[in-house]
Amino acid sequence: MKYIVVLGDGMADEPIESLGGKTPLEYANTPCMDELAAMSEIGLAHTIPEGMSPGSDTANLAVMGYDPKKYYTGRSPLEALSIGVPMKETDIALRCNIVTVSDDDLPYEEKTIIDHSSSEISTEDAAVLLEAVRKELETDIYKYYVGTSYRHLTIWDKGEVVDLTPPHDVLGQVIGQYLPKEEALKQMMKKSYDILNNHPLNVERAKKGLNKANSIWFWGAGTKPILDAFEAKYHKKGVMISAVDLLKGIAVGAELTNIIVDGADGTLHTNYEGKAMAAVNALCKDGFDFAYVHVEAPDEMGHQGSIPNKIEAIESLDAKVIRVIKEQMDKSGEDYRMLIMPDHPTPIRCRTHTSDPVPYMIYDSTDIKNEKHLYNEKEAKASGIYIEDGYKIMSHLINE
Repeated sequence: MKYIVVLGDGMADEPIESLGGKTPLEYANTPCMDELAAMSEIGLAHTIPEGMSPGSDTANLAVMGYDPKKYYTGRSPLEALSIGVPMKETDIALRCNIVTVSDDDLPYEEKTIIDHSSSEISTEDAAVLLEAVRKELETDIYKYYVGTSYRHLTIWDKGEVVDLTPPHDVLGQVIGQYLPKEEALKQMMKKSYDILNNHPLNVERAKKGLNKANSIWFWGAGTKPILDAFEAKYHKKGVMISAVDLLKGIAVGAELTNIIVDGADGTLHTNYEGKAMAAVNALCKDGFDFAYVHVEAPDEMGHQGSIPNKIEAIESLDAKVIRVIKEQMDKSGEDYRMLIMPDHPTPIRCRTHTSDPVPYMIYDSTDIKNEKHLYNEKEAKASGIYIEDGYKIMSHLINE
């Protein structure tokens, strides 16, 4: 038996009036997921433990079978694993986004955060800007490292796990009350605006109609992580297929093999088919038992507040990832079980994550069910099946 997780990051949502009271998942044209749902178990899973912040870090740990209350030490340390930054026990890792704040004459504290992703900036452009910041602000205490797209890393020697606000939680708001209380961190953010706002690269970006990547933003502080090996835990040899450092970092900690797919960039136009085929090849040709396919696009479109783009991301996931995997696995003759789910909701209404339970579906090629349900939030709830401890869903997938 082969095991597959297809994770549509932030895919779940709330009913939207302009969609006739449907969620984007209900409204989207998803013939493959709906066909599979009629042959599958569907239900709800609660991936965010009580009292923990809803994020892709805690939620994906849960989906992968790691109780966040036991294993979570912060988001940024997981990304440090992906980037290959060695952390000392006394180090604190900080997520260092390159964001867009309003380009006006107001003091930094009175500016508004426009875009947490700086128009989904490329890694190449972001690296140039982060280097400009590094030259001015790096010290023996604070070190800067390039990640992917807008997502970068700062290591704080002998630092503290301080309370910091994710930028995507405060889009469209004046930033003053959300800046770090730690003065050194706040000052670096303020100085970064002076370094970046009129940087030649940002001047060119503005001419092209792109948002300026004109400030760093610290969040997600945490200490060095320790995860159990996935293979030792579940007796399956696995791969991770994702464009984002968070998931790659979880894979490094869990001793999964990261597969890098050309053109997989975490955006709406990522290489969906390439991800699907990488999973199939790993399972059918390379001797792996388990593949985790993570697609970031629905979450990004939720943060952007774009209903059409979120629908497009879900439809692309259905047509270009799930259908390709099903067709190729069926052709291979391998028995397989496939779990399809989001990690958390990213509702258009609030443009950030919530802790609500998410719909899941488990399809088993050896146990075809005959049901009438479709795959969406409403029908998953109506099933009456509820996994309260989301981290148990991996055992449910693999051990039954």
